[in-house]
Amino acid sequence: MSSASHLQIEQEGTVATLTLNRPDKLNALNAALLEELTATFRALAAHPPRAVILTGAGKAFSAGVDIAEKSAMSTIEAKRRADAGHTLAAMIEELACPVVAAVNGFALGGGCELALSCDFIYASEAAKFGQPEVNLGVIPGFGGTQRLARRVGMGRARELIYTGEIISADKALSIGLVNAVLPASELMPRVRSVVAQIAEKAPLAVAQAKRIILRGVAGELTAASELEAQAFAMLFGSVDQKEGMKAFVEKRKPEYTGR
Repeated sequence: MSSASHLQIEQEGTVATLTLNRPDKLNALNAALLEELTATFRALAAHPPRAVILTGAGKAFSAGVDIAEKSAMSTIEAKRRADAGHTLAAMIEELACPVVAAVNGFALGGGCELALSCDFIYASEAAKFGQPEVNLGVIPGFGGTQRLARRVGMGRARELIYTGEIISADKALSIGLVNAVLPASELMPRVRSVVAQIAEKAPLAVAQAKRIILRGVAGELTAASELEAQAFAMLFGSVDQKEGMKAFVEKRKPEYTGR
């Protein structure tokens, strides 16, 4: 395991686990942690693993942006910070492998937005979600107004953002914000099991599926379907496609190399 000052990075086989590590501050996203996350995802983009787990140390995933640091910002400084948050979220979305959020506690404000940038979210029973920025006289600044609406629908997103309500893991599950809710002791084993299953699949195919879903979901259906058809055809030029279909015919487990 390697450790940065606010981020723990563990590589186990083809899976990377990133742990936000400011437990005394509920893993609040200060400038240093945002920079470390951005640098880490930039490095992962250059050499993608098969999957990434993103979680938090202690009793929080992330309670949001560090308010003590944020309160004195000027308009220009706030715009720079918002741009940094959007850059990080886009890097997570664009990474050529799935990123799974394991939300072990509070995921509020920027922490909720960080989870929303992941491919999907598993939560412990103790998790809490919300975009409470209106309580501080601002709005979500790291993509919450957009990604939350895409995840749970415009009506639910408006309600959560306008009221600043903090919701339980069970309610988050009922509105489609998270994929599953688990006892705390079962959260990481379940997430590791799921990413291990993903890591066994053809990485080029998984990467293309992620790319086409992201590109197509907000677009017009005919254009999105053409993107899908192009990616489907392109994969027939890969070594992995040949291996996957040959292994199926030979009734054996395929050995994918990402080529």
